[in-house]
Amino acid sequence: MTQFDIIVIGAGPAGSAAATWAAKQGCSVALIDKATFPRSKLCGGLFTERSRTYYHEIFGQDVDLSHAVTRDEMAFWHDGRELAVLKDIPPLHLTMRLDLDAAMYTHALDAGVEDFTGQAIAELTDTAVKLRDGTTLAAAVIIGADGVNSLVAKHLFGKSFDTKTIGFGLEIEAPVSIQDPDKQPLRIDFAAAKWGYGWSFPKHSSTTIGVGGLRDPNPDMKHQMQRYMRTLGLPSEVAKIKGHHLPFGDFRPTPGRAHILLAGDAAGLVDPITGEGIAFAMKSGQLAAQSACEAIKAAAPHTALDLYKTHLKEIHRNLRIARILRRIIFAPRWHKSLIGSFSRSGTVRTMYMRLLAGEVEYPELARNVLVQLPRYLLNGLRRTP
Repeated sequence: MTQFDIIVIGAGPAGSAAATWAAKQGCSVALIDKATFPRSKLCGGLFTERSRTYYHEIFGQDVDLSHAVTRDEMAFWHDGRELAVLKDIPPLHLTMRLDLDAAMYTHALDAGVEDFTGQAIAELTDTAVKLRDGTTLAAAVIIGADGVNSLVAKHLFGKSFDTKTIGFGLEIEAPVSIQDPDKQPLRIDFAAAKWGYGWSFPKHSSTTIGVGGLRDPNPDMKHQMQRYMRTLGLPSEVAKIKGHHLPFGDFRPTPGRAHILLAGDAAGLVDPITGEGIAFAMKSGQLAAQSACEAIKAAAPHTALDLYKTHLKEIHRNLRIARILRRIIFAPRWHKSLIGSFSRSGTVRTMYMRLLAGEVEYPELARNVLVQLPRYLLNGLRRTP
């Protein structure tokens, strides 16, 4: 058995951020992932300026965007009608997770993290991990950054997510032969799915197209996806459709137990309105690592969760407010009123983009919404049969 200060399970953005940050604090770290890197990951790959700020803070350098497509313009649609095209917005970077995750994983190794990727876990206990090849690793703190289907979350809570509140998304990579990404706008389609939206994100060699929303109100998400593809003028067999669960703001208020912590998608840290997950994944990985290192240095690893919950307060506060706002923004009763407000109000559109860029947080957005809420609700009541 090999002993480490910290074992990080999952080498995506949350895991690589956690491993890198912990190693920089002087902790010995083992990084485990069943995949080998680079590896493909189903994801829109939207990398915002908020993400860029966190990346620089954690990894000590700017992200390499040479393989990304950067746009300062976004189109918003609803039910086949263009609502608005926002120009000169904060830059939005469309990345391929193959490249992005591999870069973060490399940063972790460069920081001195010991690599155990490419090996599946055979057994997990509160203090140790046994790999399929028989290798056994032990640690004072374990960080589960292993995604929405988290093995660590299942170990702690019996299941990785609540099927009644989880989201679900479907995606394709439309090839250049069908849709030239250089000629495609960065596009969001409201109501392409119930309590969700559709997206078309141009990349260098393909266009990532998908729909996502809460799973329960969308029992036939494949139908929603096919309908969205027809809206974009794409044939139904253009590419293989792939699906994945989305922890759409269904975060865990208690992300772990004592010396076992959850970060990123495993902790449900995805924005319930914008769907952004990469920024919160990296930040929560950093905070989990910081909490773990503080607890270990105090010779009290069992206090890691309490420290982590304290460090996560601001993110949890933002997500709680976002979940409340989602009930206003996505509720079918108020949908027509929302679309009317979005198409008319430059303030609403600007606030949305500033939120995505990390220039404004949800408390400020909530205050802005409350000012307009009486008129918004009145319009909704007038439009509701």
